[in-house]
Amino acid sequence: MTIRFDGRVAIVTGAGNGLGRAHALGLASRGAKVVVNDFGGARDGTGGSLTPAETVVEEIRKAGGTAMADGADVSNYEQVKAMVARATSEWGSVDLLCANAGILRDKSFSKMEIADFAKVIDVHLTGTFYCCKAVWDGMRERNYGRIVITTSSSGLYGNFGQANYGAAKAGMVGLMNVLAEEGRKNNIRVNTISPTAATRMTEELLPPQALGLMRPEAITPAVEFLLSEDAPTRTIMGAGAGSFAVIKVMETEGINLAQADWTPDAVAAHFAEISDMGKAKALQGAFEQTQKYVGQAAARAGIKL
Repeated sequence: MTIRFDGRVAIVTGAGNGLGRAHALGLASRGAKVVVNDFGGARDGTGGSLTPAETVVEEIRKAGGTAMADGADVSNYEQVKAMVARATSEWGSVDLLCANAGILRDKSFSKMEIADFAKVIDVHLTGTFYCCKAVWDGMRERNYGRIVITTSSSGLYGNFGQANYGAAKAGMVGLMNVLAEEGRKNNIRVNTISPTAATRMTEELLPPQALGLMRPEAITPAVEFLLSEDAPTRTIMGAGAGSFAVIKVMETEGINLAQADWTPDAVAAHFAEISDMGKAKALQGAFEQTQKYVGQAAARAGIKL
């Protein structure tokens, strides 16, 4: 099977450099018409220039593809809506969205300024929401859409000095979980990529030997798969240096305590059993957790539900 995107229109945000550039080039090489979006700012989100996006568009066109540059700031909803309207007017639809744009303002929590926390949330989490919101109605009307949003191991697992970035990236998973459920009836599939690559975001964090293995284009195959016709939905994929994995949020089977044991002392006494991962599984929705707990309580009480 060869995955192609002929006839599809894609928006890739943060596509002037690094991962976004690789994704835009990859989608275009497989037939998609690509909106190369990049605000063109510095790594901390300051400044701005359309030149990075225009440079990638020129690369795509020279390779025989179709693309347009757009400098919308993803944290500005009016600009994002205008970008989507422009693509729809020019090419008829927006079928694929890869929300990749981001900035870094790293500091330890004790030294982090309120403005730096708010700005990172604004670009990463709110900006991703804006992009999804702007394409959502069109995807519903056409009963087709594929969305990939970008999380990070910093949010999934934690990383010193990135309370703002980690909080935003963990929020991506919650956004995906809900959008995937709401999109099912309209054939909108929503997934998340957790990439690690050599980009201007990571170049100061890794030794040269590691950076050489972690080319941005090693992530793109996972993104293309998650944007494809037969993509799954509500899936988190990790990718880096040619390695690919699926990441799941798991919950242990847990135990039900008698009311007399609803004390912190009893929780402590049973914590090894509570935390036993032997029967852990990934729940498929919020209500599944409620059903499990109620079922355990009913079984203890001898109640047949």
